[in-house]
Amino acid sequence: MPGGGAHLDAIADADQHPYWYDDADAPDSNPTLVRSETCDLCIVGGGYTGLWTAIIAKEREPGRDIVLIDAHEIGSAASGRNGGFMESSLTHGVANGQERFPDEIELLEALGLENLDEIESAIQRYGIDCDYERTGVIDVATTQHPTTYLDELREDHRQLQQLGQNVEWFDQDQMRQEVNSPGYSGGLWRKDRAALVDPARLVWGLKEAAASLGVRIYEDARATSLERDGTGVRVTTPLAHIRAGKVALATNASKPLLRRVGHYIAPVYDYCMVTEPLTPAQLASLGWTRRQGLADIPNQFHYYRLTEDNRILWGGYDAIYFWRGRMNAELESRPETWAKLSQHFFETFPQLEGLRFTHMWGGTIDTCSRYCVFWGRAMNGRVGYAVGYTGLGVAASRFGGAVMLDILDGRRTPATNTKFVQDKPLPFPPEPFRFIGIHTTKWSMQREDRTGKRNAWLRTLDRLGLGFDS
Repeated sequence: MPGGGAHLDAIADADQHPYWYDDADAPDSNPTLVRSETCDLCIVGGGYTGLWTAIIAKEREPGRDIVLIDAHEIGSAASGRNGGFMESSLTHGVANGQERFPDEIELLEALGLENLDEIESAIQRYGIDCDYERTGVIDVATTQHPTTYLDELREDHRQLQQLGQNVEWFDQDQMRQEVNSPGYSGGLWRKDRAALVDPARLVWGLKEAAASLGVRIYEDARATSLERDGTGVRVTTPLAHIRAGKVALATNASKPLLRRVGHYIAPVYDYCMVTEPLTPAQLASLGWTRRQGLADIPNQFHYYRLTEDNRILWGGYDAIYFWRGRMNAELESRPETWAKLSQHFFETFPQLEGLRFTHMWGGTIDTCSRYCVFWGRAMNGRVGYAVGYTGLGVAASRFGGAVMLDILDGRRTPATNTKFVQDKPLPFPPEPFRFIGIHTTKWSMQREDRTGKRNAWLRTLDRLGLGFDS
């Protein structure tokens, strides 16, 4: 680690906005909704889930009349500011899926890989330039944490091999040869189960694809209420309303239009940062020639990757829930978290001392007690929703949108027949118990990362199937 406050000097001049937004190819904004509309399907939310829902709906039924609205600009929320990790897992990893859906894990892993393949096909079909790289992801065990995590990684390796997946185990020397850090003790490379993308260019590309299919898109058009309207649903915005036969809610961490959904999700803030471009010598000091995404595996984990111009995106660790689920732009700035992340970065890569960060930012993710997407219906099946991705929604959002359409249209598929789709997570308790419970859980997980032992609180949550994960 750099001496003194060098990790603070490294963030002193960083811009506090997402690196991805510097792209010159950002699209023009769409107009807001000022006159009332009618349509077959209204999609509320213009992130990945909403856009995939629109595209798939048009591909299935080109004549379907679709309106999509977003409260701000497309890509301004989580879909345009995440780390760009496109994981095939639908269940936030095989371990979480095995714990919650043991009888379905083989099918769910197969559906996840099929979903990732479909995303790759769509990127090619619509000519979306989003720096797509299917390099896979390495889960890393570090020497800073108990051997328990290395054992867990070995168990994941065994299980993934049994499922027939293309994985490779790295011992300490092999891991450090793959990516050079003195803190690594082992790694698991999931070779074909993940890709990396520029998330903003992906969401902008999906917006263009949806528009090319005839979807009418309005921005800065916040939905304020839903009401039954004859045989359909009325969606109200500040200046107009939409009469729709069906409504798909893709609002994720935003305040739900259906009060019942708010019991199941909690918005948490995640933070990340990006370095200046690495020199050839700095790159050579790392290895990393196969450009995989990386993530360490404690409860409070870091995720990191190379960008197209050979910067390092570094994020994670802190996941902050504010009182009563408060959300506003000011909370996207958290200097104490960026300082902590910078310190951890140079502990991981001490050979990069002197490197500086150019961008740092934050944003919300929608977590739920099972850590992965769930679905539901309202208003006699006229309204559907898919929420709760817990930070792994870049790929799972396409699956979420497809299944939401299946539910709205009454289609029976292998996916809709699963408990994964039919069940819901346990709800979070009301405040103040929600706030106390989440922060007690976070403290307990920090303790487990230090000691390797789960305390009574975490063991109780294990039995209840209710918890909080960074």
